[in-house]
Amino acid sequence: MRADDLAASDAWTPEPDDGAGITTPWPEPPAEGEATEIAEGALWLRLPLPMQLDHVNCYAFAGGDGWTLIDTGMDTRRTRAIWTRLLTDGPLAGRPVARIIATHHHPDHIGLAGWFQEQGAQLWTSRTAWLMARMLVLDEQERPPRESIAFMRRAGMPPEMLARRAAERPFNFADSVHALPLGYTRLTEGQTVRFGGRDWAVRMGDGHAPEHITLWSRDDDLVIGGDQLLPGISPNLGVYPTEPEADPVADWLAACARLAPHARAGQLVLPGHKLPFRGLPARLRQLADNHVSALSRLEAALVETPMTPADSFTLLFRRQISADNFGLALVEAVAHFNHLAQAGRIRIVGQTPDGADLWRAGDHSGG
Repeated sequence: MRADDLAASDAWTPEPDDGAGITTPWPEPPAEGEATEIAEGALWLRLPLPMQLDHVNCYAFAGGDGWTLIDTGMDTRRTRAIWTRLLTDGPLAGRPVARIIATHHHPDHIGLAGWFQEQGAQLWTSRTAWLMARMLVLDEQERPPRESIAFMRRAGMPPEMLARRAAERPFNFADSVHALPLGYTRLTEGQTVRFGGRDWAVRMGDGHAPEHITLWSRDDDLVIGGDQLLPGISPNLGVYPTEPEADPVADWLAACARLAPHARAGQLVLPGHKLPFRGLPARLRQLADNHVSALSRLEAALVETPMTPADSFTLLFRRQISADNFGLALVEAVAHFNHLAQAGRIRIVGQTPDGADLWRAGDHSGG
């Protein structure tokens, strides 16, 4: 399984900022099969992932009817075994799982929701997350469809890499997401829900995943951030053949601005990856500025030289991209090109001999 096969689910881009204003109360995560108590009745768990970002955080909140779990990890034998140990003779023993809250539809967050549902748990998530996950888990492909090949070619994937992709079975959601039965409880923007002895405001993020749920406690300082609110890394903002003209960068920037008025420095943010942290106002600024800076660098370079999205990796990410991460970088590069194009700041000025679109900034109407 290639890391970039999980581009839709993987938060990945390391950032050069120094973490100013961000503090992490726990220097180390809980060990596999163990839990760290982060607040009254609230446990932090960590599950393994088979990729470069090798973990996902899950959280368990105790209630009278059982545990409420935030995200589940992927559907693998190893992950199922870990959950079984946790619930049988580990820190979650003694209570059933009453509900799963999936922050968004990516495999590392919703992968075992259906498995828990089969054991009697409810699934709470956004409508978009449920529809996307259920559609994708039913859409198994033995080879990439022609639209995917055309998309990667126009974005500048090298011909030899493209030929290999065309001949391989792509990653399918069903490879790591359990079948989702009919029935879920929809969470919506502005709603208040109760679990774990707390009332929570539902506020939707966007950009990394549509209708990405974040939950803000009305009773203490906890904020459940999923992949919308991460320390030290930026979640992938990718464009895919399903919606090739999408502008997730605009969605991301709008979400950062929408969530900012609710952020307080003392809140304890429970992210989908890395360590719980405080300093959310500063972090939201960083998460927006990271992409604003990348857009500025890209536009300035495109004034001088036309390029394809695949040509822009070092410029956007300020590091070399390995072959394993090429696809992940490509979909994010396309997202930044789309944003500038839809703002009228760049346009296509030709194609390479291999059929990739060449983009340029500035007024080049004369030639």
